[in-house]
Amino acid sequence: MNKKDLSERDICTKYITPAIQKAGWDLEKQIREEVTFTDGKVIVRGKMHARGERKRADYILYYKNNLPLAVVEAKDNKHSVGAGIQQAIGYAETLDIPFVFASNGDGFVFHDRTVCEGDKEYEISMDEFPSPEQLWNKYKKYKNIEDEETEAIITQNYHTDSNGKEPRYYQRIAINRTVEAIAKGQDRVLLVMATGTGKTYTAFQIIWRLWKSNKKKRILFLADRNILVDQAKTQDFAPFGDKITKVTHRKIDKSYEIYVAIYQGLTGNDPDKDVYKKFSRDFFDLVVIDECHRGSAKEDSAWREVLDYFSNATHLGLTATPKETKDVSNIHYFGEPIYTYSLKQGIEDGFLAPYKVIRPLINIDIDGLEIEPGTLDKYGNIVPDREYNLKDYDKELVIEERRKIVARRITEFLKSNSRYDKTIVFCVDIEHANKMRQALVNENADMVQENSKYVMQITGDNEEGKRELDNFISLDEKYPVIATTSKLMTTGVDAKTCKLIVLDSNINSMTEFKQIIGRGTRLRPDYDKYYFTILDFRGVTRLFEDKDFDGDPVCIFEPGPEEPFPPIDEPCPPVDEPGGNDGGIIRDPEPPIITDPPFEPKPSKYYINKGVEVVQVGERTMYYGPDGKLITENLIDYTKDKITSQYTLESFIKKWNEADKKAVIVEELQKQEILLSALSEEVKKKTGKELSIFDLICHVAFDAPPLSRRERANNVKKRNYFGKYSEKARAILNILIDKFAEDGIVEIENRQVLNLPIFKTYGTISEIMREFGGKDNYEAAIKELETELFKDENIA
Repeated sequence: MNKKDLSERDICTKYITPAIQKAGWDLEKQIREEVTFTDGKVIVRGKMHARGERKRADYILYYKNNLPLAVVEAKDNKHSVGAGIQQAIGYAETLDIPFVFASNGDGFVFHDRTVCEGDKEYEISMDEFPSPEQLWNKYKKYKNIEDEETEAIITQNYHTDSNGKEPRYYQRIAINRTVEAIAKGQDRVLLVMATGTGKTYTAFQIIWRLWKSNKKKRILFLADRNILVDQAKTQDFAPFGDKITKVTHRKIDKSYEIYVAIYQGLTGNDPDKDVYKKFSRDFFDLVVIDECHRGSAKEDSAWREVLDYFSNATHLGLTATPKETKDVSNIHYFGEPIYTYSLKQGIEDGFLAPYKVIRPLINIDIDGLEIEPGTLDKYGNIVPDREYNLKDYDKELVIEERRKIVARRITEFLKSNSRYDKTIVFCVDIEHANKMRQALVNENADMVQENSKYVMQITGDNEEGKRELDNFISLDEKYPVIATTSKLMTTGVDAKTCKLIVLDSNINSMTEFKQIIGRGTRLRPDYDKYYFTILDFRGVTRLFEDKDFDGDPVCIFEPGPEEPFPPIDEPCPPVDEPGGNDGGIIRDPEPPIITDPPFEPKPSKYYINKGVEVVQVGERTMYYGPDGKLITENLIDYTKDKITSQYTLESFIKKWNEADKKAVIVEELQKQEILLSALSEEVKKKTGKELSIFDLICHVAFDAPPLSRRERANNVKKRNYFGKYSEKARAILNILIDKFAEDGIVEIENRQVLNLPIFKTYGTISEIMREFGGKDNYEAAIKELETELFKDENIA
């Protein structure tokens, strides 16, 4: 047996796995092979989507379940020993794994990420692979784990359920880093995880491990919405069983170990109502603060009073958007994030839904609106004569025709997709949300006739609307479909099936913007939700381009030695656009707990209902691009740029002709985020023809004449090149040519096509292949058929 002839999988089976086992690693409990750790990015163009390539490590070695120590990358023996080491280091950095190995079956290259001085990377023999204890001892030294108690906490098992649910790689990193930090005595910890990435599940596993190891015996989980604590108690925290309770009606029962509560349920304006003081200051060992950006870091916040009272406990803050302003600093309170998993990374990994942005362009939004002196509004008030623009509309000046245009465009979008796609419309204030509901009711009279709750106003002052919030976010309830809101739904609303977010509010706060975008980031393939759309009427999505949108949080507030916090009454300067004289810092005013400000019926708004021409003059559609930025090219231009940056016409034809399987080229194109189905649809609209993948690329990228699949199939039939085959074989090839005309080249390359009913009269797959003289001859016949199909002097 020649080692060089073995496949990579054979090298793993015969050499690498035995060497690892020989070093003492348990095949069942500690060695996992071909570990896929991402889902593959969802790529969106038009209404089509596809999945990018998943990332997969050849081996991950675990000291205990969910405590990985090493990544091993394997290559076949035609490669050098260390050929896979750079790839493995990249995986290890992503997965937060300290030890890295590469092998071709002759030996290992060992890269030690814990070494700062001395030999960091070197080669070892197949017999020198380190044991689990050797790597664990190196890890403990690196992490300064010096006593058995700390080690026992860090190695405490995760909770496992009957469904076999396991944490994703980033959740595992967040859990392990947090448990390790707390085990070693850190008393303030901040975790930053994008909306939709499972912060509550992550918090549960942290609490479970600390609780089971007796490191933290009594724990308080705090949030600012009942829906959040109820979901936590009944879903992720359910394994705590009768050890958990929710603090309700300001009643305290000290017989439990795990408590969930909302801030408002523990505090009140009257000191006698501060029920948290019924607990002793040392009652809780751990306080977990969900959505900690919403006030807990501000010194004069009522929420901070709870944290200050339980200051002896460890405090763990969870947020998607750490707040850093002149007055509020999560980082100053909790310290630098122990781990950050961003929206961009979540989209790249395929765990979060990407977005496309549609920016309708309305004439008065672009040009502004100048009010003549003496103009009266619909109520007879004199409108101040000046020029108004987007930041004034619906805040100071209401153009009723503009609201109708917005409602009409929202409705057109839903009609072109699905009238039942869950939609959140973010408005300037409650009055705006109320009137936008009315405009949408009028545009969707047929759907409202079907169910009056098709459109609902869900704001802080509207009890009927708030009662429908659970139905809106429910996976099983159809209504409401459209929710108009102001601030109430910006955070803490787990709208898993929301497919459309409408921005008709001037949003300058990066924190608020991130929270709003988070309403759409859940992926739900079971509900056909692979991406979401942002319909932006205010240019708010410019914030995607800001360096702070998805970067690491920057600590803005830097206290002096005798100034723990800045003066509370010093106002934050207003900001209209990111990036002014303050270096791009977006100042976030502290949002109140009851998020919607009451609408005051006074002439602070002027209503114009006639005399102003309002029209939509255009629209731009943008997609989430490969680098995380929005791209505005249309699909054909985008594809042309992608292809011509890599190929000439001649080199593409050569690659196509030399490929054993055309499916490999198709797969490569999809990895480059070229959506062939959407492109085919687009070209068909222009040419009226169904093109093969080959012709599609040649036509779009190199302006070759579009030859349809049917035309190519008929050309082959005219040439009658397959006279050398038996009558039955010729009939089978004719069917395959027709199949190409209907479905394309990839379908006829797959032998499973022979299982279709149309081939039944010719026998089984084996019998059909025997008609060609066996499997190899059948494959040769398919190869020859492909050559004939793509024989075209006009292109080359």
